[in-house]
Amino acid sequence: MANPSSSLPVVNEALAPVAQAGRVFGWPAHAALWFSLGVGLLVMQVGAYLVPAVGTRDALLAIVLGSAIGAGLLACTARLGCATGLSSAGLMHAAYGGAFARLPVLLNIVQLVGWTTFELVVMRDGTAAIARSAFGVDGGIAGALLFTGLWGVVLALLLAGSMLTLVRRFVGRFGLPLVVLSLLWLSWQFAQRLADQGLAAFWQRAGAGSMGMLSALDLVIAMPVSWLPLVADYARHGKSGRGALGGTWAGYFVANVWCYGLGVVVASVSEPGADLVAALLLAQGGLAALGLILIDELDNAYGDVYSGAVSTHSLLPRWSIRRWGLALAVACTLLALVLPMHSLEPFLLMLSSVFVPLYGVILGRLAWGGRASLQAVDSVPAALWIAGIALYHAMAQWAPQWGSALPTLAVTFVLARLTRQHAR
Repeated sequence: MANPSSSLPVVNEALAPVAQAGRVFGWPAHAALWFSLGVGLLVMQVGAYLVPAVGTRDALLAIVLGSAIGAGLLACTARLGCATGLSSAGLMHAAYGGAFARLPVLLNIVQLVGWTTFELVVMRDGTAAIARSAFGVDGGIAGALLFTGLWGVVLALLLAGSMLTLVRRFVGRFGLPLVVLSLLWLSWQFAQRLADQGLAAFWQRAGAGSMGMLSALDLVIAMPVSWLPLVADYARHGKSGRGALGGTWAGYFVANVWCYGLGVVVASVSEPGADLVAALLLAQGGLAALGLILIDELDNAYGDVYSGAVSTHSLLPRWSIRRWGLALAVACTLLALVLPMHSLEPFLLMLSSVFVPLYGVILGRLAWGGRASLQAVDSVPAALWIAGIALYHAMAQWAPQWGSALPTLAVTFVLARLTRQHAR
């Protein structure tokens, strides 16, 4: 006898708007989630990189302006996701047409698998550094296998649970206060060192001129832009567009400014060329603070792989989002053991450039009264996206002093808005 359940239609949760019962995130949940996702060692490392390139004052100005603009882009996308109830994959289908959207969705899956793998490597290397500092243990290859497997198992356990429960209970109630305390402690420790060395010398430190101000701004914006393909997957569960907009902007802006700024301060008081993780470990209480930040890195990996699962489910809906999440977690753990991540990072950054014009077009076509495409391939937004990718790389090649992200976003957004169809 046939199984009755086999005849039931497969529901594509990624392409259908979230039901009202699933809209549980208020302003505090959005803010807590995006503050937590905005905190990371990679952000601090980029902040440390800015100081010798452009100097202290330009670095701090780029951090504040870039964080405000980048967080604003995230917030606008969050508002759109909340208003439509659509996931990131759903927004791509609505903007570009169902058939063509499979291309950016697939690229997004590749990107998210890569970034999840990279996060696992960061957590593994940080754990190894803590083990050497605290216990004098250099695990070598065996330690790398152990620490990678450990973080992979924890990630899989989180994905086996409910995303809504994780954000509302763990991130907001427990994870966020611990991360804030660790950042406060590290900020206090390095601020004391900065005061001992002299604030005037810190403020007047000049850069080597290897990067212009707009290029520095571009580098700061690149971090929040990397989250654009994920934000709607969470914002679609928001209670109101205003809460999604304000919470996402405030949470990510504060986290981005804080972590970039902390990287600037650490680089300014440390020896030239010093490793950031080593500098944090040398601070009083740095071991515990770094451990908490490493735990917070886990939600970055979770955010990447959960969104990867939503996007994969949109293409292959017979497996649930949870099942795809577990499969991707296992795949990323295995990749973290074998891939040369230092060679992979430039590829990931290049792939991320695809999503700057992608979301310029999505916001221009759909936000504030735009109408979703009903075509299989909507040629106008598709052409604008491809042209935007070419513009991004052309700016990086021939006019790096102007940056790439802002010009590309502006051009694709304006052209998409001028050519869109309005909702009736």
